[in-house]
Amino acid sequence: MKIIEKLNAKQDIYGEKPVTIAFLGDSVTQGCFECYIKEDGKIETVFDYKSAYSTRLREMLNILYPSVQINIINSGISGDGTENGKLRIDRDILSFSPDLVVVSYGLNDACGGLQKLDNYRQNLKEIFDKVSSGGAEVIFLTQNAMNTKKSCHLKGDDALTKTALMTANLQNDGIMKAYMDAAKEVSNECGVKVCDIYPMWEKMIAGGIDTTELLANKINHPIREIHYYMAMKLIETIFE
Repeated sequence: MKIIEKLNAKQDIYGEKPVTIAFLGDSVTQGCFECYIKEDGKIETVFDYKSAYSTRLREMLNILYPSVQINIINSGISGDGTENGKLRIDRDILSFSPDLVVVSYGLNDACGGLQKLDNYRQNLKEIFDKVSSGGAEVIFLTQNAMNTKKSCHLKGDDALTKTALMTANLQNDGIMKAYMDAAKEVSNECGVKVCDIYPMWEKMIAGGIDTTELLANKINHPIREIHYYMAMKLIETIFE
């Protein structure tokens, strides 16, 4: 990818501008992990930006290119989907003139079911087209699986438990897979590179791993260790 040429140029030429990588996505991109119920019954999230895969990616690139200034723009928003994502590209992404944009959506869009799949496809296409027209390279990062069951750590009948039951159905009924397959199809049509981590989750589920326990909120936020894996897969994709 051209981002490698820019990293090398900045490493060799002191006067080259810093390399900027922007991330457009949802709560996973933002750096959301555990969730809990507040006294008023609403769901609250633990935000840990330092553990997000965007931060881990910069750490790895800093090791590979120690003399290069790498700017990271984390524009992930909890609860976000492609419908809102396409509306905020100019403000949250292109205004920073990024060299590379990593797009990652699907977990929230999938909650609309198969009837919203075509909207998801169209929104992704618009996102890819707009980012590309701004001069940046694009990578689509597929997402993790949702929970496959209600975790034993979720008690009672609160909002978290109700959400977990809903997302387990989406995962087990193949809705999440349908969205990830659609995203890869649109990416290929638009000439966008895909960093595909979803198959790892499918293999773990098929192998008998309780992947629900690999989710910090037992619903859809992968644990911090998984963010290292996501960052490493992005490194591999960048070097392809």
